[in-house]
Amino acid sequence: MDLLDVGRILLGLVLLVGGGELLVRGASALARRVGLSPLVVGLTVVSVATSAPELAVTVGATLDGQPDLAVGNVVGSNIANVLFILGISALVLPLSVREQLVRLDVPVLVLLSGLLLVLALDGSISTGEGILLLVLVVAHTVLTILVSRRRDRGVADEGTDPEATAPTPPSFLVSVVLIVVGVGLLVVGADQLVTGAVSIASALGVSGLVVGLTVVALGTSLPELAASVIAALRGERDIAVGNVVGSCIVNIGLVLGVPALMSEGGLPVPSAAIALDIPLMIAAAVALLPVVLTNFTVARWEGGMFVLLYAAYVGYVVLDAINHDALEGFTFVMALFVLPLVAISLVATVAFEVGVHRGRQEAGADRSSEG
Repeated sequence: MDLLDVGRILLGLVLLVGGGELLVRGASALARRVGLSPLVVGLTVVSVATSAPELAVTVGATLDGQPDLAVGNVVGSNIANVLFILGISALVLPLSVREQLVRLDVPVLVLLSGLLLVLALDGSISTGEGILLLVLVVAHTVLTILVSRRRDRGVADEGTDPEATAPTPPSFLVSVVLIVVGVGLLVVGADQLVTGAVSIASALGVSGLVVGLTVVALGTSLPELAASVIAALRGERDIAVGNVVGSCIVNIGLVLGVPALMSEGGLPVPSAAIALDIPLMIAAAVALLPVVLTNFTVARWEGGMFVLLYAAYVGYVVLDAINHDALEGFTFVMALFVLPLVAISLVATVAFEVGVHRGRQEAGADRSSEG
């Protein structure tokens, strides 16, 4: 570890913030210009753009003969996206969630995560399975656009389009330039940050899977963090949430699908990832379902809970990697206290919201009968 690595990390952070700002500006302007909702742009344009570092790192790791790093990067990035990035964004500003996200996109994320575990059970993702993942992510993108178009036409027919009085966005060319420059800054920034971070982590002697799950995963997820936080600050909440969910879907379908096509005999998946990390990735996606069902918002306390869970996960991975004596006690606390508490909190929240919704329906029915 030297000052050059520290300098790379600092430079990467600066580029990520600047790139995130330009990307959100360009994406939100493009949404208004071509008639797509900010949610769709977040699920498609922004999510693919901010997943570019994951794709670059995963392909590079595969070509360099480091499949553990490639798989760890994707699985760790998805865990970081849901727990850390969405959590931080909700702490900045409670996030509203569109009905489309609840009914379509989050369930698709859960199903894709489960499918990944099934495909990886034999120890690798074959070429055919890589093609399947790519087809599914393309199909989701097309379906997302079609559903949004149908919804937007319905809103326009009712004459309640909130963007009808919005200021004229920049031209299509300017919007595209902002997106391209923003993506470029994000990729370069992520590369600098990951290079410095991996150098520091490697000097500590940890495995490729651990580096991929933690340092590289968080580093390549920083574009999503920058884009989502800046979108939340700018009031583009749909982009903030859509970016996270869309990036997770793209990571599974595209970022793992492409290396599987490139690898002779398929992309090997470490047994440790199958036993622990992929199931935890599925659990994070499933945990998002009851959260977004509560009034279609991600509240600050829910965001804080997600951040704490991510910190606990990283703590477990690091302690396990260095075989620290505190690992046994840490595991005991997580298994018997933290996870059950989280489960109880989520169940209680959903039950409360269902009760409130039912009470409102009954109150409305009573008013109708009285009228």
